[in-house]
Amino acid sequence: METCVKSVSAVLDAPLPNRVGNGFRVNNFFPRGYKICMSPFFMLDFNARTEIKGANEPRGVGVHPHRGFETVTIAYHGVIAHHDSAGNSGVIYPGDVQWMTAARGILHKEYFEQRFNETGGVFQMVQLWVNLPAKDKMSPPKYQAVKQADLKKYDLPANGGTIEIIAGDYAGVSGSVSTFTALQVYNARLLKEGEVVFNFPAHFNTGFLVVEGKVTINGSQAAIENQFVYFKNDGEQISVKASQNSVVLVLSGEPIDEPIAQYGPFLMNNQEELQQAISDYNEGRFGYLDEE
Repeated sequence: METCVKSVSAVLDAPLPNRVGNGFRVNNFFPRGYKICMSPFFMLDFNARTEIKGANEPRGVGVHPHRGFETVTIAYHGVIAHHDSAGNSGVIYPGDVQWMTAARGILHKEYFEQRFNETGGVFQMVQLWVNLPAKDKMSPPKYQAVKQADLKKYDLPANGGTIEIIAGDYAGVSGSVSTFTALQVYNARLLKEGEVVFNFPAHFNTGFLVVEGKVTINGSQAAIENQFVYFKNDGEQISVKASQNSVVLVLSGEPIDEPIAQYGPFLMNNQEELQQAISDYNEGRFGYLDEE
């Protein structure tokens, strides 16, 4: 049986950047930058490669709440420190992944790690918001930290590069992170002339962020660093060939077919749930986290 190609809907340039906190300079591809349907992925912030100057004062995002979804932070260059009100803390080095399930409510803060903040250097990262289905939105918070060395990997033939499986599976290799819905998240680290073929169900929403390098999609469509390739829901197979050493963040997931109500850091199903989230936050039900 012949497999249908999942065709490219659009190749999207990085939107103009905006500041998040006093440290991160991000390009928001969705939902603000482009009105595309990437459910269960609700938000993609990309801090494109930039040079950070050293400083003495802490820089990042101070204590803030979340409810109803998961935050996923992937570091490519630079170092980030994390603390949350569930008692989790850690340092995210290049290649590491932090998958935080806010669910029923959590406070957290993210800063440049102290030494990196003082010395400066190249910084490049992604943060995703992954929606949760209604039945799981009030689950207990959870924290999954995966070091780059511990990510499950599949080496492509012919010295083509490596697929790092963050979530989901590829070629029989399952990722390190557990998820609430069916989704695939990979880093495709392709060497020059390296090729890879992905297969996702036709109804899965799919997009690729070219973090570094230049690639050709399905034999004809070029995409370069800092562009997002958005696919149609018309097939299953996608081929990627690297024109130079490249890194591609691969996102594909089964849509959550439920209403969405969002207010700031809360992602729920209706206005009543949003009001409850605000009330619970104001009444201290998300725990406590020191600003220092």
